[in-house]
Amino acid sequence: MPYTLSERVVIITGAGSGIGRAAALTAAASGATVAVADISDSAHETVKLIEEAGGSAFALIGDIGNPERAQAMVDEAAAKGPLKGLANNAGIMDQFSGAAETPVDLWERVMRINAGGTFYMTRAAIPHMLAAGGGSIVNTASEAGIRGAAAGAAYTASKHAVVGLTRNTAYRYGREGIRCNAVCPGGVETNIMSSIDPTKIDQAAMAAIGPVHQSALGMASPQQQADLIVFLLADEASNVSGAIIPNDGGWFAG
Repeated sequence: MPYTLSERVVIITGAGSGIGRAAALTAAASGATVAVADISDSAHETVKLIEEAGGSAFALIGDIGNPERAQAMVDEAAAKGPLKGLANNAGIMDQFSGAAETPVDLWERVMRINAGGTFYMTRAAIPHMLAAGGGSIVNTASEAGIRGAAAGAAYTASKHAVVGLTRNTAYRYGREGIRCNAVCPGGVETNIMSSIDPTKIDQAAMAAIGPVHQSALGMASPQQQADLIVFLLADEASNVSGAIIPNDGGWFAG
């Protein structure tokens, strides 16, 4: 076991594919009972992979952007054992457009899922973690959460909100045994772009932010993100809280 996550339940959202699936598999291999949360039935595929590898997992199907459903999923997970880990990984992209060109319905959808969903899951999980004696929350922010030219207005604003929520949560609940950190991936080989219609991508905006994208030093694998997420969930990271960590191969250093 590379990390210590035994005798606890860990929720990972967006775990039906990509970074979330890799994190779920890694957390289960480290001893956690993993609540595989996703809006899609692909969560069941991740559960099957975990069980085939000898781990323990169960699926939670629902929209984290719905506060009632988020609460119900967290409560269901906490009923399985001490809830001591939450990885808020689920998210969607925007169209790379600036504020003037961003449709209001797109803004609301991106904010509801990326910022709202992270808040709803965190809000629901904290009382259970306090009852369990503490826990760790890891939020998947983004390079767009720490710079202005990695995505469009909606996605960038949503991920900046995640960074702010991370810091506030870490400080507010730190003395009560809850840690909260954020990872900030750059380019990752996942299917997140499938959440948008490629014909609606704002080409003028892409031309403006293109030089920033071209300065990236490479693409990461989902596993490279998952390893950091699971480390932050684990006991080995017991002194790490409030950290906003670029996991981008050095892109942010430029």
